[in-house]
Amino acid sequence: MTRRIVRTAIQATTAAIFTFIVVFFLDRNFRVLPNALHEYLPSHHAGSVITDITITKCSSLNFFSSCKLDPDLWHRIEKDLYLGKGLVSSAYVHVRRKKEEELTSEDKVVIDVTVGRLNPNANEKSKDSEERWESRPAGLWIKRSRKKSASDSKNAVTAIDVIFGEDGVEARDNWAITGTSLLLETGSKIPAAHLTVRRGVPPPPVKPVPRINENGRFKIVQLADLHLSTGVGLCRDALPEDWNGGKCDADPRTLDFVHKILEEEKPDLVVLSGDQVNGETAPDTQTAIFKYAKLLIEHKIPYVSIFGNHDDEGSLTRAAQMDLIETLPYSLSRAGPEDIDGVGNYYIEVLARGGSGHSALTIYLLDTHAYSPNERKFKGYDWLKRNQIEWFRKTAQGLKKQHKEYTHVHMDVAFIHIPLPEYRNPNLTFVGDWKEPPTAPVYNSGFRDALVEEGISMVSCGHDHVNEYCGLSRTEEGKPALWMCYAGGAGFGGYAGYGGFHRKIRVFDFDMNEGRITTWKRVEYGENRDKKLDVLMLVDAGRPVAPPEE
Repeated sequence: MTRRIVRTAIQATTAAIFTFIVVFFLDRNFRVLPNALHEYLPSHHAGSVITDITITKCSSLNFFSSCKLDPDLWHRIEKDLYLGKGLVSSAYVHVRRKKEEELTSEDKVVIDVTVGRLNPNANEKSKDSEERWESRPAGLWIKRSRKKSASDSKNAVTAIDVIFGEDGVEARDNWAITGTSLLLETGSKIPAAHLTVRRGVPPPPVKPVPRINENGRFKIVQLADLHLSTGVGLCRDALPEDWNGGKCDADPRTLDFVHKILEEEKPDLVVLSGDQVNGETAPDTQTAIFKYAKLLIEHKIPYVSIFGNHDDEGSLTRAAQMDLIETLPYSLSRAGPEDIDGVGNYYIEVLARGGSGHSALTIYLLDTHAYSPNERKFKGYDWLKRNQIEWFRKTAQGLKKQHKEYTHVHMDVAFIHIPLPEYRNPNLTFVGDWKEPPTAPVYNSGFRDALVEEGISMVSCGHDHVNEYCGLSRTEEGKPALWMCYAGGAGFGGYAGYGGFHRKIRVFDFDMNEGRITTWKRVEYGENRDKKLDVLMLVDAGRPVAPPEE
């Protein structure tokens, strides 16, 4: 009796599994299950799939032309393919989207996209008439399929975007630039538009947890003032003047410099301290952001970023940029609390070596905003607001109890973009070059004092490109209180015209065994390009120290 029950159970289970497999494959190809049931099944592509793509072109001279389609059917990607620089012309990409569970037998799903002058059907081996390349304006070709399995395929196109410039890159997972640039009569002065395509659902972005290495060391590279553009950009104040025969493209030269330093210094973290984007020459901010992000992602280096006064002068606000940056692989950047001024007020913890969950190093990052809100009274640049300083104090005090659990010396540092007013104090102890007057805010909101009182040993900024010094601020008793450093400008898209300045990148080496921070600079050109410049111990046993010559 028992054997019969067991045999019957095995037969029933086998039949159920067989039935499930048959139904699964039938539904995969023919959608035999009702739509109501599909609504409860997990969708292969979160959101929707693309069922059609087209491009509209319009002219201010032709009142009958339009770059708008029925919004109930089409979604327009809000990027003018002429970047707003067309004399009379504009053009836009439009897509039709549909939720997978709402697809009917009449719908076609886009499974491939390319751009080019030649008909890609001529090179197709498959003669499947249901999956032929279809022509669209501007050299766009799409391939669509009515097969019920098309939306389940890893080839299903789930999003379309536009990147500009022949040096444009894609930094997002599951995205890839396809074909040549769109065939538009934009001229040489307008960066060419490229379609980029997402297939399927991207995996969650890689977000490494920073940790002190087993040898007790941790290295940070600070990239200040990259000033990247949409397109290659033009070099400013580049030396030597006859470099590359006098032809100097800003972004490629900047990124080559960054690449060299990443390869040689092998940092554990990169801090982007503002003005990554040169807003004036970046009508598509996303394109500029992806340039540095792609480089860091390829090197598998986690990075954090804050904004400068030029980042949001292009097509995206600070908030929109941070929304994008937060989704990128290896980015540890955060917008920070919404109830305080600015975007990008946050901190990250670097954990102790091994499997410890204790913080060994805390890095604070704060938004120094842009231009003065009261130009008549305080000319120049903005300042850190009271609620930001209160947030910093409260956060630092709240973390101190946890930090005491670390068995070695815990250290705290900070990064900002615009320097503090104390940077221009002539009584600082200087190491490195002061080449231009610091353009710190006129109004002093007291952040330097807050840093000292909360035990921050070092703060570093950017903004003034050709200043590359570290200045030691002291207590009233003359004891070392806080090191305030400049990184030196790295980007060729920004100015550098004070006294023969060569682009610089600053490096910080943390030795947690000794509670020590040492810094140096790297230079882009000249006989010292492979050397460490102005090597300086900032902190020892967890406390700021004066230079040895004192």
